[in-house]
Amino acid sequence: MSDAALEEPQTVTDRSRWDFAEGDDITAGRYALQRLGGGRRYEAYLAHDEDLLSLVVVKILRPDRAADERALRGLGEEFQVLRSLNHPSIARGFNAVLEGDRPHIVLEFLDGPRLSTLIRKYGHLPLEQSIPLAVQLCSALHYMHGRRTVHLDVKPSNIIMGAPPRLIDMSIARSFESAADLKVAVGTDAYMSPEQCRAPSGAPVGPAADIWGLGVTLYEAVAGRLPWSKNGSDLHPQMHMEPEPLDEKVVPPVLAELISRCLQSDPAARPTARGIAEGLEQLVALLPRRPVLNRLRPRLK
Repeated sequence: MSDAALEEPQTVTDRSRWDFAEGDDITAGRYALQRLGGGRRYEAYLAHDEDLLSLVVVKILRPDRAADERALRGLGEEFQVLRSLNHPSIARGFNAVLEGDRPHIVLEFLDGPRLSTLIRKYGHLPLEQSIPLAVQLCSALHYMHGRRTVHLDVKPSNIIMGAPPRLIDMSIARSFESAADLKVAVGTDAYMSPEQCRAPSGAPVGPAADIWGLGVTLYEAVAGRLPWSKNGSDLHPQMHMEPEPLDEKVVPPVLAELISRCLQSDPAARPTARGIAEGLEQLVALLPRRPVLNRLRPRLK
């Protein structure tokens, strides 16, 4: 699984935490405001950057990983990916400090809930939100793929629902060549394509893996659940189960068909991000031209 998601709980010893208090300097001119979460290798803090005069997110290696060459290399590679991308639906990276006892990168702070939070709290999204979301994500992935970069962890918790929605977390993103040469499975279990699950013994991992992640994400957005029923400890039901049909009373057939095509086991059978966006054009044309009030209502327990 990816260690990228900030919200994933991790068990760490006290000495492996920074435990910055509000106002503590992370580095000169950059001070902590609030701990946001962390993974096995890092912690993330909301911080204020005096040079940028802005709130930022600081992703900092844990104290016991500050000299870990693999962790340092991964942080540097993540920053290089971020700096190579410039798209309104992709979070930006501003700075990197990869030497000293506090290696970290500085990321754009995005004000808004994660898509995963909205689904968990309200259930499926109305079409007035899910269709524009799909178009924006297609735009971001088309842009990335045009620069021969794959995300490999497209999922609701890596999408901030702002204006526009933003794709975050490039911690396992890599070039086409590097993805095709993967020697281990990488990603988040429920959203991994079959070829990611099988790496390196299956089809090469490439941009079609992001289309799979997009398909699972859109399915969850319009249905409020994953395409496969949970089955005990089975981490990869997508390897041997077909996705459950979408309710055509709720999901337009055109959208259901596009999502189904994204979830084809054969990577070659999946559409491109541009092809999905073109398929959505007729649905976009039917959306209300005036702003629609948010129709989300809390899901009753």
